[in-house]
Amino acid sequence: MAKQRIFGTDGVRGLANKSPMDSEMALKLGRAAALVFRNGSHRNRIVIGKDTRLSGYMLEMALASGIVSAGADVFLVGPLPTPGVAFIAKSMRCDAGAVISGSHNDYRDNGIKFFDKSGFKLSDAVEAQIEGAMFGEEMETGRAAPENLGKAFRIDDADGRYTQFLKNCFPRERTLEGLKIVVDCSNGAGYVVAPNVLGELGAHVYPIANRPDGTNINRNCGSLHTESLCRHVKEIDADCGIALDGDADRVILCDEKGHVVDGDVIMALCALHWKKRKTLKKETLVTTVMSNLALDHAMEKNGIRLVKTQVGDRYVVEEMRKNGCNMGGEQSGHLIFLDYNTTGDGILGALMVLKIMLEEQKPLSELRRVLIPYPQILINVPVREKKDFASVPKVLGAIHEVEKTLGKEGRILVRYSGTENIARVMVEGEDSKKIHHLAGMVEEVIKEHLAK
Repeated sequence: MAKQRIFGTDGVRGLANKSPMDSEMALKLGRAAALVFRNGSHRNRIVIGKDTRLSGYMLEMALASGIVSAGADVFLVGPLPTPGVAFIAKSMRCDAGAVISGSHNDYRDNGIKFFDKSGFKLSDAVEAQIEGAMFGEEMETGRAAPENLGKAFRIDDADGRYTQFLKNCFPRERTLEGLKIVVDCSNGAGYVVAPNVLGELGAHVYPIANRPDGTNINRNCGSLHTESLCRHVKEIDADCGIALDGDADRVILCDEKGHVVDGDVIMALCALHWKKRKTLKKETLVTTVMSNLALDHAMEKNGIRLVKTQVGDRYVVEEMRKNGCNMGGEQSGHLIFLDYNTTGDGILGALMVLKIMLEEQKPLSELRRVLIPYPQILINVPVREKKDFASVPKVLGAIHEVEKTLGKEGRILVRYSGTENIARVMVEGEDSKKIHHLAGMVEEVIKEHLAK
């Protein structure tokens, strides 16, 4: 397959108002997507949702314009979590869903990703089709005649529909009454739905970072910045804390003692609980190469098979669907429960853990002990270009030297970001001081041969 020109590991990403995240490219992307998703002779329909970034208004209008120019109708749902858009697209029998979001990034960044009519993210092959249409003659030949132009409609109750869906994922015989929960909405797409779901299930909810202004999304809050969450949990003696990211498709938790519980730990405790109740299909958990080595050991000890994919929750989902698995995710907090939804869902992931807390009558601080992660360090190194490491002998040699030094007591993973010119160096092992030294050694070699 030819190298993709604008699609990365999770849709199209970039700095807002600069190519490819400008109005011109968004319009072409909308028209191309409408052409690729065209399904027979019926009136095609595509849902568009977004997070709370300032640039969302600009990109929403441009993307919608491109879609209607190809003769398809658009449903605008406004700010809504990414998994909520997938749910709406599927429940409304639309041909596709589009989300405008820069996820966990700064407000200056934005992105566009798509779901198919079943609510699943697109394969590389379908993204390649869209790119082919964008840069091919279809940009002109695909224009609809004046009488066949599409229309745009606003769906005002999308957040209510998604709230009800999430509540239905929680056991009807249980409530969250008596629980005090702090929820960090990251000033993002989950700022309405998350507090509503928890509150309607009976919890005493203390929302923070729930006043988006277009520029404060992810700013010192959310799943990448849990300091405020942990502080609030301890201050009010809450039972747990929930931190979402900008588009609410990932979640990081905090136990009642103020300790962070990441995606690996959440997957471990959920997998063990599900296996005990014989609901973990194939007794298999699917995750990525970024997951902590301690997760491998914990799952092996408990008879659970661990399958790893490349980084990206869509690759986790593809592997789950291929092998009939129902649980997977990423260390970063993308948690996929295919019995309930088709993509990573932060609020759903939190509900799954709250359900286990109630069923096992244990606090999160006790449940989290199923996995004690090995020390891990992740260093981001800006680079001039994403040059194959195999073509840079010094870098490759440094990586091999670290692998040899760590042996079976740890591991190193060096990869490029899917959205930025950044090399990510991840080293983990039992000795914190040792892995920091080894990661720094590789960082210096990359800086010397590949840095800006």
